[in-house]
Amino acid sequence: MSFNAQFARLGEVMVHEKFITEDQLKEALIKQSNFGLKLGETLLKLGYLTEKELLRALHMQLGYEIVKDAELMDLDIRTVAMIPEPFANENRVIVLREDGDGIIVAMADPENLNVLDNLKKLLGKRIKPMLITDTALHDTIEKYYKSIRTTSQVEDAVGGFDFVAVDEDENEITISAASSQADAPIVKLVNLIINEAIKAGATDIHIEPLTKHSRIRYRVDGALREVMNPPIGMHPGVISLIKVMSKLNIAERRLPQDGHISLKTSLKSVDVRVSITPTVLGEKVVMRLLDKGEFGFRLTTLGFEDEDMAIFSKIIRRPYGIIIVSGPTGSGKSTTLHAALKEIQNIESNIITVEDPVEYRLEGITQIETKEQIGLTFGSALRSVLRQDPDIVLIGEIRDEETADIAIKFSLTGHLVFSTLHANDAPSTITRLIDIGIKPYLVGSSLSLVMAQRLLRKICPYCIIDHKPTPGEIDDCGLTEEQAARINFKIGAGCVHCDNTGFAGRTGIFELLIVDPEIRRLIYEGGNQDLIRESALHSGMRTLHDAAMAKMKRGVTSIREVIKMTVVE
Repeated sequence: MSFNAQFARLGEVMVHEKFITEDQLKEALIKQSNFGLKLGETLLKLGYLTEKELLRALHMQLGYEIVKDAELMDLDIRTVAMIPEPFANENRVIVLREDGDGIIVAMADPENLNVLDNLKKLLGKRIKPMLITDTALHDTIEKYYKSIRTTSQVEDAVGGFDFVAVDEDENEITISAASSQADAPIVKLVNLIINEAIKAGATDIHIEPLTKHSRIRYRVDGALREVMNPPIGMHPGVISLIKVMSKLNIAERRLPQDGHISLKTSLKSVDVRVSITPTVLGEKVVMRLLDKGEFGFRLTTLGFEDEDMAIFSKIIRRPYGIIIVSGPTGSGKSTTLHAALKEIQNIESNIITVEDPVEYRLEGITQIETKEQIGLTFGSALRSVLRQDPDIVLIGEIRDEETADIAIKFSLTGHLVFSTLHANDAPSTITRLIDIGIKPYLVGSSLSLVMAQRLLRKICPYCIIDHKPTPGEIDDCGLTEEQAARINFKIGAGCVHCDNTGFAGRTGIFELLIVDPEIRRLIYEGGNQDLIRESALHSGMRTLHDAAMAKMKRGVTSIREVIKMTVVE
């Protein structure tokens, strides 16, 4: 006689499907009353069953369809908001979509008749339940009701006020309002934008005018995410408030301006670097958020391979020489160098930094922030540092010949110098120094290590799945079909934990070029970039692409991220 799950008990279904054993079922039935839980919940608590297995068993027994992950990706928040958040949390239910004369909802327990009756009364339509795991339901409720709360906060800020966009030639921002507190909604909105950015772990906030509304985006894990679209009429007021906060000229809307805000929110204290630039639709603001709290990074958490970590840790403990970290803006250079300073900091060393701006506060280290508007340039600050008896100096960035020349003088007089430079890889960093105007023999005599780095996004651990790369991806990654067949490729499918990006967090990849006698000889001879690269590779240098590939093979990142961030040599 064939097994019919719809006429069987839930425990029998799970045993038949080999989700659990007979002994595990018996144990769960005994302990069920002690726990005060349903059978499925008891088996989950005992660790004998996964949520997806329970969902599958309920589907077979009850016949309800299972909600697919893709269905949770882009719900309409207006539809979700058809039931209040407290009701959704208390009754473990969320509205997915309308379907003709009915409403489709996701429930962990679709047999709860009391909840179904209350839903029908609340919504006035027929209820069609679908199955979902408790974890997915909790995360989906949290994600969408958070979005609803944010939207509601923006609407509350705007409500009752009529914002009028201004002509760019006017000197005043005109805000007509139904209240004498005309700036209150602007203040609320700006506070909301900054607070939500801090909560999201954003490094930058972009506020830009479009035709019909403003667009607010946060840069999280190196990628921009759109989060709000306030009315375009609010945009001039938002820009003006930010100008006031950062002590900029509120009347100047034709030229770029840069400013600074020091904020203390309920979450943390932050320094905000403000850049305002005029566009054809109005002024755009980009705000860089710098955490004023304790620096929490360590070299061991940055993503170094063991061999590279050993090399870097050894060289940063040398008594003199220059160590340069290169890469584009946002590649983690400053984080790496500050982590290096924390690693070697001790009571016997006088460590001084000259930065623009000071991105991280380091206890026990003297930090100087340049202010070009009053004449405190990198050059003048560094000349002052020479008289401060330093042992170790960090120069935020080598920008010109003067800064590079001072860095080399520090090194040649027995100091250890750290700095950064914008270059594509380690070999080109050396030629960049020579191009700035430093004589090759000085570069060769002072350099100890050049390290290029990038930040790769890590695959979200909650939605990681297998991936079959396309022939184009395999070719772009520099692999043969045979090599690709031996790799277990992974990607992130996207889920509520990663805001459907498939990525969560970032890790560093590093290209270390040790300036050994052969490299030094090549530098003395003019610093041919190709010859330097060839020699470094012969000595065992791992390229950025090699480092990225190693992380891809371990399932840390995806093949698409490797292609996006590195170049096959």
